[in-house]
Amino acid sequence: MGSIKLRNIKVFAYHGCLEEEGQIGSDYRVDLTVKGDLSLSAKTDALKDTIDYVHLNKIVKEEMAIRSKLLETVAERILNRVMNELLIVQKVTVEVSKINPPIGGNVAMVRVKRSKNR
Repeated sequence: MGSIKLRNIKVFAYHGCLEEEGQIGSDYRVDLTVKGDLSLSAKTDALKDTIDYVHLNKIVKEEMAIRSKLLETVAERILNRVMNELLIVQKVTVEVSKINPPIGGNVAMVRVKRSKNR
């Protein structure tokens, strides 16, 4: 078993319950960790035998582009796509963070963390 981590994927998106959030957008940070058997790819040195982090990044960017009210919903879509499209993945954890959320105060970010196992 091994893991691949994508840290601090920066995305501008339009999530949130407030109408203004859907119009002006905000900065987001996504962190993704996947676990799976990487022993074959360690031997073959072949991309087809591993978890392609380019594919993971593409999933994150595409799902972040779909407006949702809740970060939980975005995280769930990312989890489902990773599990459906990359069969080698046994576990995926995603953290979706909204930078400087409009919640009245000096809050650097809010974060939702979700995981899914095969």
